[in-house]
Amino acid sequence: MKLEDDLAELKAKRGYILPHHGLLAITAPNLLAGYDAAYTALALEDRVLSHHDREFVWLAILIATDEEIATHHIEKFHKAGGTAEELRAILRITATVCGFRAYRFTQKHWADHLPEIDIVEEWTGAVAAAGAGAEARLVHMAACAVQICRGDWEGLRWQLRDAYAARVDEMELAEALSLTMFPASVPYFVTTAKIWREMIRNGELEAGETFAAWANFAGQGGHGGGPDD
Repeated sequence: MKLEDDLAELKAKRGYILPHHGLLAITAPNLLAGYDAAYTALALEDRVLSHHDREFVWLAILIATDEEIATHHIEKFHKAGGTAEELRAILRITATVCGFRAYRFTQKHWADHLPEIDIVEEWTGAVAAAGAGAEARLVHMAACAVQICRGDWEGLRWQLRDAYAARVDEMELAEALSLTMFPASVPYFVTTAKIWREMIRNGELEAGETFAAWANFAGQGGHGGGPDD
């Protein structure tokens, strides 16, 4: 039967299938093919991140989005050399970033009453401490991704500033943040790109030549135009 053959082929490629694969195979095979191609390019094909680094960020994303079904990423992390110490760091990073609201609130409403505390600096230190045992660049990428998953756009701005201050490679950062497209949603990734671009255009981030060219290309405001068109 063609359906069973198609699903068997998909399972052999991924090592697993989920219920929506079969449903799409029955009802929208072209959509399934497009979805599989997009997922393959996003999650399976090599870009700039190593398998270890990609799975490090994936695990933070999955915890942040309460995605319990994707346990194959744990296996992939172990196979790529991920350690127990790094797993502890991933858990701490995600838990810390999910609590960003406390820092945002304090900075917005109490900063004038707490002159002895640099709240932004405290946040940077909290994330760094949470990521102890993992490479700093991975900590920054995971923290950015978790802010996206939570839809905390002010938090993303703080994380992008810290990532650039730490000189995280822009191509690696872009791949890490693109991993949020499926678990957190494409619209969230669109907002991420918009914020990143705005911060470069406003001089808040010192971008490399390629990313600066992207940021300064006019006409990216969507249907009806935007303020920079």
